[in-house]
Amino acid sequence: QVQLVESGGGLVQPGGSLRLSCAASGYAYGAACMGWFRQAPGKEREGVATIDGFGKFSGSGTTNYADSAKGRFTISRDNAKSTLYLQMSSLKPEDTAMYYCATVSGGGAICRWGAFNYWGQGTQVTVS
Repeated sequence: QVQLVESGGGLVQPGGSLRLSCAASGYAYGAACMGWFRQAPGKEREGVATIDGFGKFSGSGTTNYADSAKGRFTISRDNAKSTLYLQMSSLKPEDTAMYYCATVSGGGAICRWGAFNYWGQGTQVTVS
């Protein structure tokens, strides 16, 4: 079965940095679209960044970012370790949220914001 386990969250001052990790197992991770989402109290879950699965065959995969993350966050993957990363810098109080790792049903390589249906337990990021 699909299992996604996030880690790396914590308390950080504004302007600081964190690197989130997601350990994936139970499916063909290397060829699958992966993404990071976040949800703040009282707000809907929003997409942060995605990386497609085509890098398994050529290159490192293409990425997409929410406007709020662009220029500050970097999504990457290490397929040999079945691990997804989100490097976050220049953190702001509005980045405070529970951050979730996610993948698409069937392990498809193509990323669409609405296609994610497997989720990790989340890791809390607090910027204060």
